Amino acid sequence: MAAFLRSHRRRAGLSLDALAERTGLTKSYLSKIERGLSTPSIAVALRIAHVLEADVAQLFSDNPDRSALMAIERGSERAEPPAAGPANYQPLATQIVGKAMQPFVVTPSTEPVADHTEHHGDEFVFVHKGAVEVSIPGNVLTLNEGDSLYFDANTPHRLRSISPQRAEVIIVVHDRDAIEKAPEPEGSEAI
Repeated sequence: MAAFLRSHRRRAGLSLDALAERTGLTKSYLSKIERGLSTPSIAVALRIAHVLEADVAQLFSDNPDRSALMAIERGSERAEPPAAGPANYQPLATQIVGKAMQPFVVTPSTEPVADHTEHHGDEFVFVHKGAVEVSIPGNVLTLNEGDSLYFDANTPHRLRSISPQRAEVIIVVHDRDAIEKAPEPEGSEAI
């Protein structure tokens, strides 16, 4: 994401200071993302994409294709997430821009996250491996392998791996606001 974020920010004519001000993030954190030293959460990636008026896929792919009808990604080609450390977010279908949904493979951190996150839209979580704890104000849910959760992503939430083997989840985010503001693909006509 590093080089792509920098190029999209520059294309938008924004300095790091201006992007920090518009996203509510710190300049130092954005700089770490641009240098590949930090990976943003889904909520942060959506916030950055919204300010840059870009699809999240554009931030993760150097070759998004507005005309692509499908995207195939082989599990064997995906990088193995680290065994420990912070959450790891791997976006899927990055070749397609203007998707109604933003899918990710997430390896949640095993350490408790201090802050809840929230963002526009809906979120779907499916536990592919292991077990996770989903915390929302006043409630802590345990989801085991094969379990799923669908919720309004405006609800403050946080996720962590609680199984001996670090969990892997599929998260699909649907941001209604971003979809409503998405530009029409080139060559499309109103019906």
